[in-house]
Amino acid sequence: MAPPLGNNEGFTGRAVRRRALLTGAGGAALGVLGASACSRVPDEGKVEGGDLLDRLRDSGTVRIGVAGEVPFGYIDENGEVTGEAPAIAKVIFPRLGVPKVKAVPTKFGALIPGLTQARQFDIVSAGMYINPTRCEQVLFSDPDYLMLDSFIVKKGNPHGIKGYEDIAKKGLKLASGTAYAEIDYAKAAGVKSVLVLPDQVAGMDAVAQGRVDAFAGTNVTVRTVIKNNARVEATKPFQPVVDGKPAYGAGGFAFRPSEKNLRDAFNKELHKLKESGELLRIVKPFGFTEAEMTDLTVEKLCPPAKGASS
Repeated sequence: MAPPLGNNEGFTGRAVRRRALLTGAGGAALGVLGASACSRVPDEGKVEGGDLLDRLRDSGTVRIGVAGEVPFGYIDENGEVTGEAPAIAKVIFPRLGVPKVKAVPTKFGALIPGLTQARQFDIVSAGMYINPTRCEQVLFSDPDYLMLDSFIVKKGNPHGIKGYEDIAKKGLKLASGTAYAEIDYAKAAGVKSVLVLPDQVAGMDAVAQGRVDAFAGTNVTVRTVIKNNARVEATKPFQPVVDGKPAYGAGGFAFRPSEKNLRDAFNKELHKLKESGELLRIVKPFGFTEAEMTDLTVEKLCPPAKGASS
């Protein structure tokens, strides 16, 4: 049976709540922690780099935080944790000597506080976007995917939409999902108003009914939702740009700042999966393709804070 959901929303539902990349959902929750990159030191008496991996090997179980997001990490109709990130975790942790993976569902905005403050789980396994704000709160693995954006548009793409600039220049109506990073991308491109809908399914319906001209989401989520719908299609994937720079939609696993040893061991196994091609085989059932594979590193996405020595 699935764990009790309480007031948490949508763990077995169809909603896909995208992680905000620039600001937005989760940002407020992160801000309350007030941690900085300079504070990444273990507590007094702790092993330098952390001893969590040893403790996980002793217990045989790792607890992963998931946020009910298809296809990134969620509980299926059988009460089993699944999604691209949990699927990766289920391969890597047994190879690290931790055979059992136990899911702890929570809301997306509660993932980092649940990891670093409440310690409800040992890692975040939710395909979380890696960005400088979050890099001040947690240690990230190297990304396991790089996501481009796409639009749901009416069949034939009558407005010729290719990017956010087209929406702005043509004065078209755009929608996106709750806390989606695409809202920030659109506003940065000059789109004045974005209709916020619960998820990409609602977005597809809004486009099909003519209430909006396009719905912005990730390439994978857009591709997945439009299957078998004759009234809409997906635009060609594109790289969002903010202030003249690529806004990378790269996601990875999050670890407590004191647990560098665990992060490094995890990274080592992740790179083996990448080099062998096994990573793509693991995530392919969730709609990921060769186009989402990446060699980006966490150093590229998490530049050191100014004045920081670590």
